[in-house]
Amino acid sequence: MKYTEGHYYHPYNRGAHKKKIFLQRDNYLHLITLLAKYSVRYGVTVVAYCLLPNHYHLILKQNDSGSIGMFLKTTFNAYTQAINKRFRTSGTLFQGQVHVKEIDSDSYCMQAIRYVHLNPCAAQIVLKPEDWEFSDYREWIGTREGSFVDLGLRNAYFTSPLDYKRFVEEYIDAKHTKEMKNFLES
Repeated sequence: MKYTEGHYYHPYNRGAHKKKIFLQRDNYLHLITLLAKYSVRYGVTVVAYCLLPNHYHLILKQNDSGSIGMFLKTTFNAYTQAINKRFRTSGTLFQGQVHVKEIDSDSYCMQAIRYVHLNPCAAQIVLKPEDWEFSDYREWIGTREGSFVDLGLRNAYFTSPLDYKRFVEEYIDAKHTKEMKNFLES
């Protein structure tokens, strides 16, 4: 895929054979460290991320003279090598090449970010997205600091972190209402 400066992208992938790619808490933290390190090196803005036991989702922005392709390749090769060394294994960790969707509108971008942040709920790992440690949702809602994630997009679309939280919760509430209606009508 050819990446365009100033555009947003949604890369995602899962473990080979649907196996876990994160086996311990330290594995998640290591990948977060690699994301921070290589985003600077390759001129990529990490807008949002969510790491789950057997897959991950990112929202990235291609910066001037940056390279999302090199960022993804280097980050996930380094992560795979670290996991193979740590657990004395070899070979691929991921199921093929990373999948990447180009985000072609501001509206779609906000929907994609919300989707990424709700992934732990959809996977039934947690009930609320803020309960999942390995996502930047807490930064987006203002309950955790210290992330390398750029919150400029959040600040451009929402007047406060609480407004973003409401945006996410409205979707959760609407989804539960629709599911309840479908259940009652069946």
